[in-house]
Amino acid sequence: MNRNLTALKPELVWKHFAEIVRIPRPSSHEERIRRYILDFAAAQGLEAREDAAHNVYVRKAATPGMEDRKGIILQAHLDMVPQKNNDKTFDFTTDSIDAYIDGEWVTADGTTLGADNGIGVASILAVLEDRTLCHGPIEALFTATEETGMDGAFGLEEGMLQGEILLNLDSEQEGELYVGCAGGLDANITFDYAETATPAEGYTAARITVKGLKGGHSGIQIICQRANANKLLFRLLNAAPCELLLASVDGGGLRNAIPREAEATVLVPAAEFGRLSEAVAAYEKTVQAEFAGIEEGISVRVEACGKPAGMLPRETALALIRAVVACPDGVARMSMAMPGLVQTSSNLARVVSDGRTVKLQCLLRSSMASEKQALGEAIAAVFALAGANTELTGAYDGWNPDMSSPILAAMKASYERRFGSAPAITAIHAGLECGIIGSHYPGLDMISFGPTICYPHSPDEKVEIASVGKFYEFLVDTLANAPKK
Repeated sequence: MNRNLTALKPELVWKHFAEIVRIPRPSSHEERIRRYILDFAAAQGLEAREDAAHNVYVRKAATPGMEDRKGIILQAHLDMVPQKNNDKTFDFTTDSIDAYIDGEWVTADGTTLGADNGIGVASILAVLEDRTLCHGPIEALFTATEETGMDGAFGLEEGMLQGEILLNLDSEQEGELYVGCAGGLDANITFDYAETATPAEGYTAARITVKGLKGGHSGIQIICQRANANKLLFRLLNAAPCELLLASVDGGGLRNAIPREAEATVLVPAAEFGRLSEAVAAYEKTVQAEFAGIEEGISVRVEACGKPAGMLPRETALALIRAVVACPDGVARMSMAMPGLVQTSSNLARVVSDGRTVKLQCLLRSSMASEKQALGEAIAAVFALAGANTELTGAYDGWNPDMSSPILAAMKASYERRFGSAPAITAIHAGLECGIIGSHYPGLDMISFGPTICYPHSPDEKVEIASVGKFYEFLVDTLANAPKK
């Protein structure tokens, strides 16, 4: 595999990205990437600092003759989503991403690549380093812990930013300008239980696994109607042809990733194991048919395993199974204002037991705050009927489009001049930081854009090489043609 990313163009962008993939930076473990940026700024003679929320700010003065342009804030987040294939041995807190060139793309070996948002970070560093560019006053804002709660954006230091325009470099389709995004809400659900002993005899322990799903970003890929491993697993548990005693469950991963894998350890009457095996095989064919053309690799398997010592009480397990089956998941409503855009969705991201509790996590998104809250209350009601406690936390608002934006007009003209076609103007169902940053700094003129990144938040993540060059060319031209103050 060709791992020489520094041979790609534009050179400065890929030079920095090649360094970034070597730096472990899962959410809440961003110390080394912050140090990399602060050391870089010092070497370049640029003013830089870190705030209490662990955001990093860097300033670069306008080039001669450009002092009359509006100040531009270039913004990207420091962390990445740590997802890997089950057969991959990898520690995201210590290991470097094994990035390589695969034809027209850059991808990683069995893990997320971190192009989300590493390419945005690398592009900002390239702008800060390149002394040949023409631009007005630039501020770089590198935000902390975006992927697990947008902590850095929420904790922005008031009065630190002086610019009038914010360019968020965290979108994932070249040729599109994003002028709005969804808000978010977390539903954190807890079942408390006292573990009971498993039957001494008469039962066979079995592990049921669902895997091979595509997963992906729960904002961007939710419209693809991909399967949710948690929902597939619990649907099977609910429809089992024989008694099942639930010992443990571990499904999904991060809150903003569609679950790709889930497994449960169960106990089944020994005489019924063959019947269960037949039902699982039939169920696999059923869901493969249901998701034909969407998911090609769905695998549902059952195999005997060592008997665990404890299990969930029967009543708790039954309530849990029924509640997960009933829990809303996927697209709830499409936008009438912008055809093709998801308005409201939920992602049942995580279901995990630890012998004392079962914890579930759903991430809700909507461009309409009232609808997002109503969906959260509906999920809370489902689990309340099952005896669980739900906390709705981390709410943040979306970003409403401003079609009269001066930077939008300037960027549309720039794109048409450079590439001979008009960019698409759209909104995104994912939760960009623009809405939160805009609440700290009202009146910011904001646009989000980026290169083409496929399958973010999954080990299939890849970034298109040519789109990075086009995106960076567009960024540089935008800086050179920023509106005057």
